Amino acid sequence: MLYHLLDFLRQHLERPVAGFYAYENILFRSIAAALVSLVLSLLIGPRIIRWLMRKKVGDRPEFHHTALNELMRERANTPTMGGLMILLAIVLGTCLWADLTNPFIQKALFVIIWFGGIGAADDWLKLTAGTQPRNRDGLKAWEKLVFQFGGSVLVAHFLYSDFRQIDDAVRLWLPFYKYGIPLAGWVFAVIAILYMSATSNAVNLTDGMDGLASGCLGVVSFVLIVLCYVASEDMSYSQTPDNPEGVTWARYLLLPHIPKASELCVFYASILGAVLGFLYFNCHPAQVFMGDVGSLPLGAAMGYGALVTRHEILLLLIGGVFVMELGSVILQVGYYKYTHGKRMFRCAPIHYHFHLGGWSEPQVVVRFWLLEIACAILALATLKLR
Repeated sequence: MLYHLLDFLRQHLERPVAGFYAYENILFRSIAAALVSLVLSLLIGPRIIRWLMRKKVGDRPEFHHTALNELMRERANTPTMGGLMILLAIVLGTCLWADLTNPFIQKALFVIIWFGGIGAADDWLKLTAGTQPRNRDGLKAWEKLVFQFGGSVLVAHFLYSDFRQIDDAVRLWLPFYKYGIPLAGWVFAVIAILYMSATSNAVNLTDGMDGLASGCLGVVSFVLIVLCYVASEDMSYSQTPDNPEGVTWARYLLLPHIPKASELCVFYASILGAVLGFLYFNCHPAQVFMGDVGSLPLGAAMGYGALVTRHEILLLLIGGVFVMELGSVILQVGYYKYTHGKRMFRCAPIHYHFHLGGWSEPQVVVRFWLLEIACAILALATLKLR
């Protein structure tokens, strides 16, 4: 909204003051959005935590592993649904500084609100179980998947409509290979549905220790800011008859060029600021947990960023910790069924495996942060290896 207000004033002022045009720079607006989200999450955090405590919306972790229940007993009654402060900060930061006419921004806000609604419904039903008549313990698995798939289908449909006029956007891009593979519309839809649902659930599974998911999300958000900027921003503003739009970073690095995708830098900067502000309250010992209302939309937003920038495969490396967490659950369940009762890990997701192995909770979290940073650096290094 500030972006549109400043743009309106620029068009109607005869002599704008010095520096008035700074708002047009995408990096300036991204930094401003990150600061707004950070400050807002810090300001509203205590109020939301107190409200959740009054409503007695507390975490009651129950695991099938007795030793893990003992280790995690300190989590009991700690407020959850803290993702509300993240969503509010993201929406405000984005609405203030982004170009709301940009189609990618519009769909990004839809993703956050839609998946946030799914998470809020699941959290509220789960955390009020036993306190209301005719209630139940959260959404059923098939109900959650239906809504996740439904939102993903809508995003895939409208995103592909935007992509039809962009040659690079209707291709599948692989690391280390400089040519995109043509992609049919139905294949794109399948990838979009699976990706957004998978990333949404992967972040949800990772949100099991103080600061683990929020810290890793901050790293992934930073990488997505870089990818969105590279996808469409000019590296040189010099124009020639043969190259009227100037030289883009995407063309220089042999990456897919997606016009207008750089506006998503503001969106992911808002996420970065919001999760860092949330981490202030979520670090060990946590005052509040994210809950599904935070993990589901943030995970879906990560998948959405990969779809827009056409880096679905690279996201597997960027979000290495989330892939490892999701993979550990799939392997544990599959191995348990195949061996009729044996387990591959002490407990899944895998962060509990290390916790039961003797690592303290802060040790697990910090070491997983370091692993996520290493994955992000490696992913950025591959951008030039084509």
